[in-house]
Amino acid sequence: MTTGSSAELAEAREELRAIARELLGKVRPPAAPDWGLLASSGWLGLEVPSALDGADATFAEVAVLAEEFGRAAASGPYLGSSVLGVGTLTALAASAERDALLSAAAAGTEVPVAVLADGASGADGVPFWLAKVPGGGLRLRGQAAFVPDAASATRLLMLARAIEDGAPVIVAVDPRAPGIAVEPQPVVDESRRLALVRADGAAVEAWSIWRFAGDPQAAVRRLLGRAAVAAACDSLGLSEAMLEATVGYAKVREQFGRPIGSFQAVKHACADMLVKVRVSRQLVTAAVMALASDDDMAGGADGAADGAANGAAAGTVVDASAAAWMAKAYACEAAVEVAGAAMQLHGGIGYTWESGVHRYLKRAALNRALFGSPSAHRARLAARYR
Repeated sequence: MTTGSSAELAEAREELRAIARELLGKVRPPAAPDWGLLASSGWLGLEVPSALDGADATFAEVAVLAEEFGRAAASGPYLGSSVLGVGTLTALAASAERDALLSAAAAGTEVPVAVLADGASGADGVPFWLAKVPGGGLRLRGQAAFVPDAASATRLLMLARAIEDGAPVIVAVDPRAPGIAVEPQPVVDESRRLALVRADGAAVEAWSIWRFAGDPQAAVRRLLGRAAVAAACDSLGLSEAMLEATVGYAKVREQFGRPIGSFQAVKHACADMLVKVRVSRQLVTAAVMALASDDDMAGGADGAADGAANGAAAGTVVDASAAAWMAKAYACEAAVEVAGAAMQLHGGIGYTWESGVHRYLKRAALNRALFGSPSAHRARLAARYR
């Protein structure tokens, strides 16, 4: 899917969207899609190289699925594993251990979950660090809050600082290892599982410390941008679902002998929802394509970019980050407003458990806070012009 004309790629993504919408639409919350079915569909390994049994696709294809998961308000560890976990692994320098984990993730036999900063510590936040102990051993310390799908992980990919040069690295650990604690953190959105991940002197083997391909600081910025845009994609999907549901309801719900959609106040409210969705679409699309292009120039899944490509990536990472900040700030805030308007326009039925509108409003509220609040991302944008 990484080759071909723009028209062919767009058509392939629309086909992927249609299949995802049909498959996820058959799953009734709070049930999660079957993980084995997702693996056999190729969804878990979209960005995994074809040599490792993946689809050799880009973040643009992953973003399509992230959006459809939001549209369906679907559960499951897709965000933490296939979006962030696989995205982290593909940013690392190739090694036998990394390649084996990528292949297993594509097959669905391993669930690698990225443990990144929660968004409150800034764009360069690294939540863990390595330390030496007497006898020459290594220990991992630190914590990260509100980590998506950490409780479902078979392998945790901890973002940490190396001892030698302080550069960001990934430390792959077993979530059940001594010194590692994964504590569930209940949130308003029941379709998501978040956890506090602690490392309190966990023993680390040298082979489990993996370096990034290219500039590690730029790689971390790309990962945090990816996380922010994934949340924005989810919010865009649920916003579109709420707009469609509200317009459909306004056409059939009658008051005073006529559909409520004929009333001017309802028309204006739906028009406002549409504007928010369309602006979100523009910002999210720009951010997705910026990140996909930035990942390609940084070396892609094989981590084999030469010096010229790394230099190009360094020159575009700021633009990709800015696009991610704009998409996250606007789309996630707009989704709360759209879902809130949907609940109001559905009237009394919108406040009932059976309507399902509440699921989207809760998910939108969580997305708004996840990986940095809108105000935090706007502050980062403003700082560029000081």
